[in-house]
Amino acid sequence: MVVKIVPNDKANPPGKLADAELHFNDGVLDGLKLIGFAVWERRSGGGRNVTFPARQYSVNGERRSFALLRPIADAASQERVRDLVLQAYAEYEETATEAAS
Repeated sequence: MVVKIVPNDKANPPGKLADAELHFNDGVLDGLKLIGFAVWERRSGGGRNVTFPARQYSVNGERRSFALLRPIADAASQERVRDLVLQAYAEYEETATEAAS
């Protein structure tokens, strides 16, 4: 699996740094990608956050959402994906900084 970073060059919405996609290159999912991840600057300033693909729905006029990629049993499995996306974004940033120099 490869994480592809798509920078948010428009700076809209504020705080969104990039979109991320998981590209599968082996097994049953070979040739497919999972979209809907996003890398955000934390509002408190200290670091980055990753949001997962989600679907929105309404209950009594209130908008809610639920994650489309959820752990079966081990909640730490989401953290592994989050860390993988953050690592890919850090590598993207490093490459972009080197290219600008």
